[in-house]
Amino acid sequence: MQFNSIEFLIFLPIVTVVYFVIPKKLKQIWLLCASYYFYMCWNAKYALLILTSTVVTYASGLLLEKAKRPDLPDSAVRKRKKWIVALSFFINLGILVFFKYFGFASRIISAVAAAAHIRFTIPTFDILLPVGISFYTFQALGYTLDVYREDIRAEKNFIRYALFVSFFPQLVAGPIERSGNLIRQLAEPKKFSFDRFREGFLTMLWGFFLKIVLADRIAIFVDTVYGDYSKYGGFYLIVATILFAVQIYCDFGGYSTIAVGVARILGIDLMENFDAPYLSTSVAQFWRRWHISLTSWFRDYLYFPLGGNRKGKIRKYLNKMIVFLVSGLWHGAGFSYIIWGGLNGLYQVIGEMTLPLRKKITDGLRLHRDSLGHRLFQGVFTFVLVDFSWIFFRASDLQGALEIIKSIFRANNPEILVDGSLYGCGLDISNFLLMLAGIGILLFADLCRRRNIHVQEIIFRQDGWFRWLFIALAVTAILTFGIWGPNYDAASFIYFQF
Repeated sequence: MQFNSIEFLIFLPIVTVVYFVIPKKLKQIWLLCASYYFYMCWNAKYALLILTSTVVTYASGLLLEKAKRPDLPDSAVRKRKKWIVALSFFINLGILVFFKYFGFASRIISAVAAAAHIRFTIPTFDILLPVGISFYTFQALGYTLDVYREDIRAEKNFIRYALFVSFFPQLVAGPIERSGNLIRQLAEPKKFSFDRFREGFLTMLWGFFLKIVLADRIAIFVDTVYGDYSKYGGFYLIVATILFAVQIYCDFGGYSTIAVGVARILGIDLMENFDAPYLSTSVAQFWRRWHISLTSWFRDYLYFPLGGNRKGKIRKYLNKMIVFLVSGLWHGAGFSYIIWGGLNGLYQVIGEMTLPLRKKITDGLRLHRDSLGHRLFQGVFTFVLVDFSWIFFRASDLQGALEIIKSIFRANNPEILVDGSLYGCGLDISNFLLMLAGIGILLFADLCRRRNIHVQEIIFRQDGWFRWLFIALAVTAILTFGIWGPNYDAASFIYFQF
């Protein structure tokens, strides 16, 4: 069941109404049942995987609490706790590795064996990647580490903990919530609030706009060009690569926004996952604003345990590279994803290493770092770096990515930007202009966010007739230019594959 489906538009009102009508003691059970139903709509048997992850991490939390025995020395307690965490990680990551990386590892081993003239057969499995497995696995493992560090107490209520792992708005594509935030809210259900319903509904509308009107429309153009890059070379690929950066932002940002809106209707506040990332003036700043829940997860549970920046510059740079290489592998089982992650890590290492030199050049040229021109240059340069790395993310494989890059650097057809050729890549002129108008709205919204102008609050401060008219027009526009619009393609959310 996807957010942009008729089934979900039926599912959500039923879940919401029942949730606020039934007694408090039944609310968690109801949401847990609804969450498992939501997940099982993709593949019912894979619910056993999320249940296994839930049981293992729930038990590990209880065992970590029991390990704190006053009759044992601290060293023995720490050793016990480390073994419990190691076992929890082994089981959960073992499941993740089997379903997501077995095929990738088999291909590598086969290639190495062939190069060494060793003949053997690796068994093959017809494995369908479970939706959202990377997200709920990391969320559950984050809980284990939080209990291990004694940031929170182990949750005794299994129903509540199972709901924390499977809460349907953010189950399959995040945001990856922290146990200290979500479990506490699940333990204290809120009563129905019209203000929260209104805020959540408007937030959902913005998410649907990003997904249905923008991301799915852009996908038509990008898929056409990347699907036949030998035909659509040069500037076609340049335009498609720029548009893919917008597509993945609208697609993933749209999902996260809808998730935040749904949760808010139910009285739960999820963390924001995006903060106008393409207005960043450095790659490091971009990653503080992009997929915030995952970036902060890697920071707290991998970068800091590796030593962070506490063990010298060389170790700090190495830790950053490890984090981004792992992040690339988390996103997909392929060398292109690893290169994508490595590039973003390398950007930051080089940026930090060259910072003193860049400051000297800026001061020597008497440039004002806070001037609009300087910030605009930094923003464009950052976007170019990030967008270049997206080629490895979007291409079907590493070989395809290299061919696309070669075609881009050999681009010699700038005339296609003005002669109407772009309208032959899946979008006619009206849809292409509609796409550009939508990107303009997105840019305006992100500029408002960066200037702390809260558009939603401005709307709610207006008279009732204006608020209802605005909502009615927004719904009509989304349905007209999205679901009911020409050339609509209900593409699934990109991050479902991770």
